[in-house]
Amino acid sequence: MPVQISNTPNPNALKFTVGVDVGGPRTFPGSGKVDDPLAAALLDIEGVTSVFMTADFVTLTKSADASWESIVPAATGVLEATFG
Repeated sequence: MPVQISNTPNPNALKFTVGVDVGGPRTFPGSGKVDDPLAAALLDIEGVTSVFMTADFVTLTKSADASWESIVPAATGVLEATFG
């Protein structure tokens, strides 16, 4: 299943549905060392400030000055490589 992207009430957060169980709920803030490889890869994307995983989706939150135009393709690539 291709990654499906949905808006959330927060304009600085997007929901990425991957179609398989991602575990959770787990939240990873953008500061400090992260021991989850998927969360670490997503947090390495410039502008991503936190990762939330539960059920079959991942929600990314970005900084207010970051652009979804650069984050979405990078995040989709990471998620498709992991769950595709």
